[in-house]
Amino acid sequence: MNKRILIRNTTIVNEGKSFVADVLLTDGLIEQIGNIDVDPAYTIVDGTAKHLFPGIIDGQVHFRDPGLTHKGDLYTESKAAVAGGVTSFIDMPNTVPNILTVESLQEKYEIASKKSLANYSFFLGVNGDNIDEVTKMDTSQFIGVSDDGLYFTKKGNLLADNPETMEKLFANCTSIIAIHSEKEEIVEANEQAFREKYGDDIPAKFHPIIRSTEGCYEATKRAIELAQKHDARLHILHLTTEAETHLFRNDIPLKEKKITTEVSVHHLWFSDKDYDRLGMLIKWNPAIKTEQDKEGLLEALLDGKIDIITTDHAPHTLEEKQKPYFQSMSGAPMVQHSLNCMLEFYKQDRISLEKIVEKMCHNPAILYGMTKRGFIREGYYADLTLVDLNSKWMVEKDNLLYKCGWSPLEGTTFQTEIKQTFVNGNLIYDNGVFNENTVGMPILFNNKQS
Repeated sequence: MNKRILIRNTTIVNEGKSFVADVLLTDGLIEQIGNIDVDPAYTIVDGTAKHLFPGIIDGQVHFRDPGLTHKGDLYTESKAAVAGGVTSFIDMPNTVPNILTVESLQEKYEIASKKSLANYSFFLGVNGDNIDEVTKMDTSQFIGVSDDGLYFTKKGNLLADNPETMEKLFANCTSIIAIHSEKEEIVEANEQAFREKYGDDIPAKFHPIIRSTEGCYEATKRAIELAQKHDARLHILHLTTEAETHLFRNDIPLKEKKITTEVSVHHLWFSDKDYDRLGMLIKWNPAIKTEQDKEGLLEALLDGKIDIITTDHAPHTLEEKQKPYFQSMSGAPMVQHSLNCMLEFYKQDRISLEKIVEKMCHNPAILYGMTKRGFIREGYYADLTLVDLNSKWMVEKDNLLYKCGWSPLEGTTFQTEIKQTFVNGNLIYDNGVFNENTVGMPILFNNKQS
């Protein structure tokens, strides 16, 4: 007998509209949307007074598997993701080992096939060490290639700092090239100036001055110019400055864009005003910057210059974060709370529900060419998130699911709550209770632009 779930009387938020309807799930897919008669064989989920979103797709996470699993792994972090309404993710290559070969990429898929509660895909890493091998590959087999996080391994791994390497990649790569955009030479000069004044214990509030607007803008401008020269597909990860937003277009549909970008939720949530309170806990690369930058990023998200929202979820242990400036690890966990953060902006009348769904669900699926995901449509995978927009709760240590056990959002009260999350038609998260009898699927994609 088919496994069938009927979500009744819910407000569906999808493709620019909100409307009340029923949704029937059958064998992992959305079979029907509308006014559906109840059958005794159906499992009923009451969606009354709740909103149904497509599952959130997070296009940039660092789940730490393999090799750094004391911080997080594909089980713990995907579990946190599902509790936050995230049903699919793309993980970055800066694990141990770095994912620089097809073999290591395949091993990562094998790990996920046993551990991940959400759907998954992985970037192939690219740097100076493997650029020649990557340019000989059919890169359309990968959802994308990226240098993100690889600069932690050794200096010189940022593509944005190596125009010759970047140009070689742009000339030969057919997949999306997702880069961390900062000029390391500018960062290093700033580091030296502050080290001379403060030694190794630089206050956290100077992080956005060290990893400056200039360092980001110059790198992004040069990368875009090189990508346009070769008609390459460039995606700038975790944009942080208002200045950079003006380098991107909003006058053509996303599916036609060759140059795209994203904002990570923490760059919309925090600003430099928060360093005195939170210190190294909000040390990210690129850095959280000014209130003006925060506002400019939201404006660019709303007007279409920024295409998607991600988390850059990057767990570290509390001990690793609380070290002095140069030893403190950059990054923090966010994937359990990204939708809640965006819904707070909705509560403040800063963004509509439909726009949140566009940027967190529809657009990631379009940008990465995902097959039958990101929308509430008949025949699509039943990746769905049921949300109560009027349920207050506080982020506390005892309700965190991250392996690292902390969050920069601790003490924050949210006004919305994720109630249920369906992954491929399976109710994986139900009011705090998990069903771990099934795992997620590898994300199918075709990222060749017509």
